[in-house]
Amino acid sequence: MIAGAVQSDRSSATILAVVNQKGGVGKSTTSVNLAATLAEAGKKVLLIDLDPQGNATSGYGLDKNQREECVYDALLGDVPIAQLIEPVGIEGVFVVPSTIQLAGAEIELVSAFSRETKLKQVLGPVAGEFDYVVIDCPPSLGLLTINALTAATGVLIPVQCEYYALEGLTKLLETVRLVKTQLNPTLEVFGVVMTMFDGRTKLSQQVVNEVQDFFGEQVFETLIPRSVRLSEAPSFGQPVTLYDPAGRGALAYRELAKEVIARV
Repeated sequence: MIAGAVQSDRSSATILAVVNQKGGVGKSTTSVNLAATLAEAGKKVLLIDLDPQGNATSGYGLDKNQREECVYDALLGDVPIAQLIEPVGIEGVFVVPSTIQLAGAEIELVSAFSRETKLKQVLGPVAGEFDYVVIDCPPSLGLLTINALTAATGVLIPVQCEYYALEGLTKLLETVRLVKTQLNPTLEVFGVVMTMFDGRTKLSQQVVNEVQDFFGEQVFETLIPRSVRLSEAPSFGQPVTLYDPAGRGALAYRELAKEVIARV
């Protein structure tokens, strides 16, 4: 539930919440690789892993099982988020990691004061140091995602090129509308990115057409392909731009980064 309203007060950073309550649509893949390609383009990027599964954390080679502190400690402890920001060996990319400890945050936030604005509050002192903040959200519309939407300047929605691609998006858009009305008046859908596109099938193109009919110009022109290399990269703790720099996945995310920069 969304409790009282707050005024918007933001740094100059573009803060993108990567959201879709469906799992397996490419949220973490997009978060990790968009951060890398924005950095390649000369931007300074902070990636916040707000998913207890920690896929964005391990996607940059950080061991989520060996961490004493994570984003949980910023949200529900007294640890400044600046203390949690880690370089990952890629110029321009920094990560606030997640661990399984974050799984309890949804329950603990229920009774917390200003529970929907915790992330916005802790992010405030550091956001201005970055050009982009990318928030990888969990596959739900619970309080962690509400926190991301309250802190964000825009929502980036990955949609998988599969059957039922639009299923649940009405609920997501209603949540965005509620957050915009009550908590974050300038929140907008920044863009929709089609993931796992397979040009060999009619289905993929049909889904793209359906999503374009629904969202119009909010859909990015870049299509993220279904790619074995893209799927393998996280197991090596690397974005695809390092794991397979000349591959289709890396090229697609570079094009997506160009579109993202052009929309700011």
